[in-house]
Amino acid sequence: MPPSEPTEVRIPKIGATSSLIPLGLNPDETIEVPPVEKPMQAGWYKLARTPGEVGPAVLLGHVDGNRQPGIFFRLKELVAGDEVEVSRKDGSTARFRVHRTEQIAKNSFPTEAVYGDTREPELRLITCGGSFDQAAHSYRDNIIVYAKLI
Repeated sequence: MPPSEPTEVRIPKIGATSSLIPLGLNPDETIEVPPVEKPMQAGWYKLARTPGEVGPAVLLGHVDGNRQPGIFFRLKELVAGDEVEVSRKDGSTARFRVHRTEQIAKNSFPTEAVYGDTREPELRLITCGGSFDQAAHSYRDNIIVYAKLI
């Protein structure tokens, strides 16, 4: 598919639907996340591919925030075969099928697997998971869903 900004993500299995806001990099070069005050808001990493283009597109959302579930609260429930739909500004919809879900320590984040080039259009969905580190006020792990265009 040609480049086109994503406008909405839908994950039927977990009942998740959100508009998408563009995200860039923080001053320390870590990826921005949607505002935690709006935990039901998902975002797309605008420095990566758009969903449907060859290469990995990356969507991020909170597992929770403001003492309530976030848009990706149930992301860890996705398994191979589940579908994710992304509406695009050009009016098209990119449909993806999950092929893998993993939980991994943030200090072992698989940067190449998430952001590295792929031969076909792929999608990555990322949220927090695992146990909560009270001192750091954050989760220790990431949940990452890998999907391919269908």
